[in-house]
Amino acid sequence: MSYFVRGDATLPDYRGSAIIPCMTGSATQQKQWIVQPQAPDSHLARFSHVSPLIVQLLWSRGVQAPDEVEAFLAGVARVDNPFRIAGMNEAVERIRRAIRNGERIAVYGDFDADGVTATALMVQTLSALGAFVRPYIPHRVDEGYGLNNSALSELAREGQQLIITVDCGIRAVDEVAFANRLGLDVIVTDHHSVGAELPPALAVINPKRADCDYLFKGLAGVGLAFKLAQGLLRTQQKSPIRRDLTVDLDEADLLDLVALGTVADLAPLLDENRALVQRGLERINQPQRPGLQALIAKTGLSLGQITATSIGFVLGPRLNAAGRLESAMLAYELLQTDDVFKAASLATELDHLNARRQQLTAQSVEIAQAQIAADGADGYLYMVAGNEFLSGIVGLVAGRLVEQYYRPSLVVELGERQSRGSARSIAEFDITKALDRCAAAGLLVRHGGHAAAAGFTVENRKLPALKTTLQEIAAEQLSGKNLQPSLAIDAEIALGDVDWATWGLLQQMEPTGYANPQPLFLSRRLQVRDARKVGSDGAHLKLVVSDPEAGPRREVAWDAIAFRQGHWYGKLPRVVDLAYKLEENNWNGNRRLQLVVEDLRPAER
Repeated sequence: MSYFVRGDATLPDYRGSAIIPCMTGSATQQKQWIVQPQAPDSHLARFSHVSPLIVQLLWSRGVQAPDEVEAFLAGVARVDNPFRIAGMNEAVERIRRAIRNGERIAVYGDFDADGVTATALMVQTLSALGAFVRPYIPHRVDEGYGLNNSALSELAREGQQLIITVDCGIRAVDEVAFANRLGLDVIVTDHHSVGAELPPALAVINPKRADCDYLFKGLAGVGLAFKLAQGLLRTQQKSPIRRDLTVDLDEADLLDLVALGTVADLAPLLDENRALVQRGLERINQPQRPGLQALIAKTGLSLGQITATSIGFVLGPRLNAAGRLESAMLAYELLQTDDVFKAASLATELDHLNARRQQLTAQSVEIAQAQIAADGADGYLYMVAGNEFLSGIVGLVAGRLVEQYYRPSLVVELGERQSRGSARSIAEFDITKALDRCAAAGLLVRHGGHAAAAGFTVENRKLPALKTTLQEIAAEQLSGKNLQPSLAIDAEIALGDVDWATWGLLQQMEPTGYANPQPLFLSRRLQVRDARKVGSDGAHLKLVVSDPEAGPRREVAWDAIAFRQGHWYGKLPRVVDLAYKLEENNWNGNRRLQLVVEDLRPAER
């Protein structure tokens, strides 16, 4: 299977795949099972030294060329020279001059986990090089995303002379021009989609620039901050800024931050990202930062067993919770502090904020669902607004709506005169391009993001027109399309053939995440031996299944858990087809393999 690029997202091309419609049992969801075509025998023969299962999994992810396969399995990037990124030479030269002259530098970040880790990484690097540097992360509620003129004015009054953005700034054309008028030099590092015009900065570091020939375009904001740090540290080794300065920092010391931000931001875990995260996980499993040690201890994760999934579902949400509900500086301080007592206190505070975030999200989803039901839930795009929606969770609520309805969804927190919103979309609809069209029509104050996720600011009086225009664009692009969520199934296998050796092979695919998902398998005609509801509200389904076609000697009873599929209880047939992931379950020292069911259906005859 090949991959194509839609906006900023690398998505699988399913042409030629077997598409199987499937009812999930939910009143609002119907999924298609898309079984990837088998790799040709000629392709398998090229990699006789690699397990056919691994070759098939890589084939379905578009990793097919010999050099790509070898790099993937070795966990290395094919290209990692930072100076191939456009603007890198200018940025490194200007920063070195600022350090040499004792100028004040501000690192201007973003309030999500990607922006916080990028800010911490850049401040740590510049401090090690002897710079006078301070972090600045705008407050989500008071300032909103990205550069703003009030903050720039304050930084100029403080005496800052150089601003380095991380994870923001690529669309801040007017704001960078304002900074220039204040006498500030600006270096922009940002991975978001590029607008019609680059900001007038001294250097703009973004591989998505049309004139940038850096091969890998999928670096997160923290990944680009790391490339700039690489450029600075490597140049320092060849030509020290000052002879009397000892730089006690290696670029490998920063990889824990890179892994945290890259995974939390859902950057594609392929190519260079995968190599960076793989090395970063080694650091996270042997943490040196007191804050990271405290956060790991607070969450109950076990050192040596922390994976990209652990970041995505445990560590990342807690780092994000700070910027969602309070100040992102809490997460920044956690990552930077050397005080173990302060670290423990901050880890506890982030844990409490994350629990509150979960509760508020659930409440807001219910409010949004009620609005959609009142409007009539039969459109191509949904937009809800209200002062009940907090700016820190509007993106999460929009994401939940997309999961439920499979429609582009926007959630807006109403302000007094202007409102801020967040959008999440589906593979068939590029939400940022749609917002581009709205901006061209004068309906937005500002916006930016990716094909699947974006943020925006709008004047309240223009909210009705914005909603109408977006719905018209969605109808224009989505009318006549079969809008169904899908499951990309890597391979159909016999459950009787799955064992610990299979699990060992699958470890070669780690770390898994966006664009390199945990392998998903299909096994047919499994017998349901037991089924019961689990969870406080019976939302989940616990199963015991077996493969009768394996024969009496190989038929094994498998534990399986189907999250959020408790609705099947009492309606489950005796024989089912399962789409599932394989997982190791450790309980009281006992290791077992279990199936994590993504979807199920009555077995085909």
